[in-house]
Amino acid sequence: MAVMANNKDAKNSMDTSKYVRYTSEQVEALERVYSECPKPSSLRRQQLIRECPILSNIEPKQIKVWFQNRRCREKQRKEASRLQTVNRKLTAMNKLLMEENDRLQKQVSQLVYENGYMRQQLQNASVAATDTSCESVVTSGQHQHNPTPQHPPRDASPAGLLSIAEETLAEFLSKAKGAAVDWVQMPGMKPGPDSIGIVAISNTCNGVAARACGLVGLDPTKVAEILKDRPAWLRDCRCLDVLTAFPTGNGGTIELLYMQTYAATTLASARDFWTLRYTTVLEDGSLVVCERSLSGTQGGPSIPPVQHFVRAEMLPSGYLIQPCEGGGSIIRIVDHMDLEPWSVPEVLRPLYESSTVLAQKMTIAALRRLRQIAQESTGEVVFGWGRQPAVLRTFSQRLSRGFNEAVNGFTDDGWSLMGSDGVEDVTIAINSSPNKHFASQVNASNGLATLGGGILCAKASMLLQNVPPALLVRFLREHRSEWADSNIDAYSAAALKSSPYSVPGSRAGGFSGSQVILPLAHTVEHEEFLEVIKLEGHGLTQEEAVLSRDMFLLQLCSGIDENAAGACAELVFAPIDESFADDAPLLPSGFRVIPLESRTDGSGGPNRTLDLASALEVGSTGTRTSGDSGTNSNLRSVLTIAFQFTFESHLRENVAAMARQYVRSVVASVQRVAMALAPSRLNSHVGPRPPPGTPEALTLARWICQSYRLHIGVDLFRADCEASESVLKLLWHHSDAIMCCSVKSLPVFTFANQAGLDMLETTLVALQDISLDKILDENGRKSFFTDYGQIIQQGYAYLPAGICLSSMGRPASYDRAIAWKVLNDEDSTHCIVFMFMNWSFM
Repeated sequence: MAVMANNKDAKNSMDTSKYVRYTSEQVEALERVYSECPKPSSLRRQQLIRECPILSNIEPKQIKVWFQNRRCREKQRKEASRLQTVNRKLTAMNKLLMEENDRLQKQVSQLVYENGYMRQQLQNASVAATDTSCESVVTSGQHQHNPTPQHPPRDASPAGLLSIAEETLAEFLSKAKGAAVDWVQMPGMKPGPDSIGIVAISNTCNGVAARACGLVGLDPTKVAEILKDRPAWLRDCRCLDVLTAFPTGNGGTIELLYMQTYAATTLASARDFWTLRYTTVLEDGSLVVCERSLSGTQGGPSIPPVQHFVRAEMLPSGYLIQPCEGGGSIIRIVDHMDLEPWSVPEVLRPLYESSTVLAQKMTIAALRRLRQIAQESTGEVVFGWGRQPAVLRTFSQRLSRGFNEAVNGFTDDGWSLMGSDGVEDVTIAINSSPNKHFASQVNASNGLATLGGGILCAKASMLLQNVPPALLVRFLREHRSEWADSNIDAYSAAALKSSPYSVPGSRAGGFSGSQVILPLAHTVEHEEFLEVIKLEGHGLTQEEAVLSRDMFLLQLCSGIDENAAGACAELVFAPIDESFADDAPLLPSGFRVIPLESRTDGSGGPNRTLDLASALEVGSTGTRTSGDSGTNSNLRSVLTIAFQFTFESHLRENVAAMARQYVRSVVASVQRVAMALAPSRLNSHVGPRPPPGTPEALTLARWICQSYRLHIGVDLFRADCEASESVLKLLWHHSDAIMCCSVKSLPVFTFANQAGLDMLETTLVALQDISLDKILDENGRKSFFTDYGQIIQQGYAYLPAGICLSSMGRPASYDRAIAWKVLNDEDSTHCIVFMFMNWSFM
């Protein structure tokens, strides 16, 4: 009986231990730990009990359960918040679609009415065919259209400008909410909860026009403030000056603006605009910012033409911002311009006559800017290296602006042209006033501003055929060794050092070191990446020891989504030193590829190979299908290259000769790459060959699954392992981090799934430059080397919980890991696979 009583008491004690009522002090202590580490290890939980006396009466298992429940609540809270956001977005999107449906119904009714009217006129004309006098009367009355209304003469007085402003408002609203322009959905832009908005382009109108509707999580005043600061988000905007501003009697504001925009290529002139901007609030509480050019037809003030700029016209455009129930704003954007295409070479006119290009460069860019800032304000966006979002945006803006300045070379920035060497393929411009060029970018005491000479820019433009811009820029980004020269890179880096570096000789494809891509930031939709490029092992001689063996570049890559119609692709980079200060001077160089026609076929998708050697081995005698070159033969684009170098006065001619030779070698390399990547060069039956010693992804996925089942006795996935494509897809999207590691004295990673790349904070390209010992902590390394023999002999081993370090230096904890040996078809060891389970950043 005593034993039974004791067992009963023990059982009751065990039951009551499951339910613990925590005091407010205990909850506060646990919350502090949770804010620092949401998933503490068992050692950390035991340490917490020892360090906090108020938790001494609680078992470690109970604390583990508390953290599990806390993470579950946090996940539920985030999911509820996400669903509320999606619901608000869908509600707003539904409202926009209903308004769009009403507009289309009215347009259909108008077309039906006009069709009936035309039928009636045709019937009247046939009946009256014998009565020429009557027909004459009917016809004459029919052609008495109202003359085009002429704008009454208006002066530059506030009353005259207000009259122009009210007229601009009415025309803008007719485009934003009415049928003043025949809008059609932009190719590739489908509305939905995750889309940026509803984007349309003009079907037929004067000039080019684009319209977008979307929901952003910002109040209308903030939205208007962001959009009016056009130089901060429109990469093509050089300057925007408010020359005059005054309030109106109805509570609005009128501003007279002068804006300059960059030319996208060296083959065209820059544009400028002289406009009136009107900001007011409508009766329904909507905030409106509308704008139009001032010209002789509207009256009002005018300014003379500016040298080196073509005066373009902005037709009534602007922003209609409505407050949204539950927070945020519904915004409608209309951009309508006449970019004077007559002033550019005929081959470039599609760039100035395309509403799709305008939508990508201006309309969608505005929506993306708003969405980015909205998500940054909620803390949903995580940036690397401890940088604030505003600082990273400034870096991106400075890179883009510096490259645009190099391409355009305005005289008021101090640029002037040098004489050519008899061949006009490369243009050389010099700037002997770097202080003026960099303006507020650097202090007078900082690196580039202390030059005794100046800055030299070598630039060129060329026409490409049948090469998707996104594919070309992806290749240039991931395969720098195919076009870069390490000597030139080292010379560029010398501008950041106190000692000068002698002018090197250029040699194409001379890059001798490895490239590591370190992610820094990206926009919400991943259409733009900011990253640091580490160039290792340049092999400098002892005499060149003033330079570090490792060199760093700050790089901006954009437009590598091949499905984005009309988007240009860019790769812009600038050397930086190891300190990477916020005010570091930047001297950008790079590539810009601008499509002249929209892509209409499915070739060149994201799964195309970027292996240049494999592509070049497909000979002209290979078998080709009938569709290889037919649909993509009209795909044309313009490539603009600009490289900037510093120089001392006595070395100017030498640097100019070096820069000219280098740009020519880069052009030759890019032409070789373009020929290899052109769809017409690829054989649809003979697929791209993998690099020697590395299996294709589908084969590797099959080997991983087969080896896991062989060693451990269970399937890695609940799927048919014979279906290689489904296995690769499951492997890629697996929630646990799966990584392949080479079997070498210094193991390096050769492949990782999406979770593995997220855990290491790297890319597939940069993955191969990360070794196993760099990510494991001391305990993890000891455990791996202890169990290495077991992995080779037995085929697998379980590793205890531990901590990994990402390429950005962030610690990530995991509950446990398993490592197994991967065998190829010959049953020889190919690699070792690690699977880190339940990992999370600390």
